[in-house]
Amino acid sequence: MTDTEDRTATKGGAAGRAAADAAPELDPQAARAALRRCRRIIVKIGSKSLSGDAWDRLAAEVAALRGRSGRSLVIVSSGAIALGVAKLGLKSRPKDMAWLQAAAAAGQSVLMQRYEEAFGKVGLLVAQVLLTHADLADRTRTNNARNALAALLEAGAIPIINENDAVAVEEIKFGDNDQLAAMVTPLCEADLLILLSDVEGLLDGDGRRVPFVRSVAREARHLAGASTSGVGTGGMASKVEAARRATLAGSHVVIGAAREAGIITRIVSGEDVGTLFAAVPQRLSARKHWIAYTLRPRGAILVDRGAAEAIGSKNRSILAVGVLGVRGTFLPGDAVAVVDPDGTEIARGLARMSASDAARTARKKREEAGDDDVVVHRDDLVVLPSE
Repeated sequence: MTDTEDRTATKGGAAGRAAADAAPELDPQAARAALRRCRRIIVKIGSKSLSGDAWDRLAAEVAALRGRSGRSLVIVSSGAIALGVAKLGLKSRPKDMAWLQAAAAAGQSVLMQRYEEAFGKVGLLVAQVLLTHADLADRTRTNNARNALAALLEAGAIPIINENDAVAVEEIKFGDNDQLAAMVTPLCEADLLILLSDVEGLLDGDGRRVPFVRSVAREARHLAGASTSGVGTGGMASKVEAARRATLAGSHVVIGAAREAGIITRIVSGEDVGTLFAAVPQRLSARKHWIAYTLRPRGAILVDRGAAEAIGSKNRSILAVGVLGVRGTFLPGDAVAVVDPDGTEIARGLARMSASDAARTARKKREEAGDDDVVVHRDDLVVLPSE
């Protein structure tokens, strides 16, 4: 682990749970006021919001914010596949993987051309950054991406980040840029993530905007639905989950309407627009956020109640004696889910041993298991926030 990986490190493996427990005490007015102090901002804009003069309006707002306050901005942009569909003369977004990749390849150059033209008019440079989940799942490549983004921001450029859909097979089928934006948040050390959409924010059962969310589990998740636009792959459910993950990285998150004039400026000014998810008081370090919310578990470790308690409240490692069994096939260094006797996932971590070795040593004390009976070390373990 390098210094740059954990400049926002928190103490204790139960940081996520402690942060979630503290979140309900957040004050909406104080949280809105905090937006005015945000210095590094990520703006995610979806496919349906990129039409007409959207690029010009976005460029004008970014230029105004940069000029007045010196804030740095990063854009996570959808749109390559949608533009490629039009360029290739297709009637609708294809379902076949090869055609999706073809549309992404055809549309990516058009997307960047639109950004270059719009931002060039206001004197700003843009730089294309294409990422796949495999890039962010590898720690060395993640750090390389972090350093490249830092250099671009230092040079005064606006990074335009998108998934490399032309080669990322699984990401087209399962991923979306809301989740990419949440993963990029700790990478850029952003303190504000703005998720622009075709609606004014999270809506309640009567169609009214929800201005502030303290708890995603209690207040937001049941209100979110899937995408119905036929253009993008995300939806409100994806945005709410992305908001939850980004707040755990220490970033405020606002879901707002891309069509509203000056929406980014109004959010940064602390106006009551969109739906605000406030950053948790005690953030996860970049590395622990990566373990919990970027890596995909290769298997699961089932622990007994004593081990579950030690993990959740005492920041203890998972020892062989507390393991009931394993699921899946994993090797040392792979990400694993940690499950309690009730079947609830309580943590994620990096395995110190393979699935076969963990199964062989399960329930055994150190004298039986051998000198190294640590299945997951506490330094590689992240307690998930209590729902």
